[in-house]
Amino acid sequence: MGLEKEKAETSVIMDEDLFNRSIEPILTKKGKLYSSEPDRDPSDINAHLKVEFEDIIAEPSSTHSFDSVWIWSHAVFELLKFIFYRLLTTLLAIPMAFVAGIVFGLLSCVHIWVVMPLVHSCMMALPSIQVIWASLMDMFVGPFFNSISRILSSINIKAVQN
Repeated sequence: MGLEKEKAETSVIMDEDLFNRSIEPILTKKGKLYSSEPDRDPSDINAHLKVEFEDIIAEPSSTHSFDSVWIWSHAVFELLKFIFYRLLTTLLAIPMAFVAGIVFGLLSCVHIWVVMPLVHSCMMALPSIQVIWASLMDMFVGPFFNSISRILSSINIKAVQN
């Protein structure tokens, strides 16, 4: 009754369709909490962040690594991208939302209660300031430059060669 040792072969077999999708649907395939996933970026402001493995690492047709290396590097890339995104958002999302809420709240308050009343006050005062400014231009600046133009128009320059 000795111990018998057997060699066991293990292999990873990935379906081609399963390979082409990201790793996230594989990890969350157990059960969906929502019937349809809500669009968290309806305005598509982060379209530039849709980075796939093929956007970063691409092998031309003339040079290819082993298929298993390609599959595992793709899987590791997707898994680490998914894990680090989840980890960093867990750590940073709530504090950044807190700071952004304060900043945008302050900006809204200042814009509503300071900037717009000043702009409207200036727009209401501009017609009377425009009348005063036009009167000053007509009384002082216009006659001054009119006199300067008459003085300078009487100057004649003649070029004489020796």
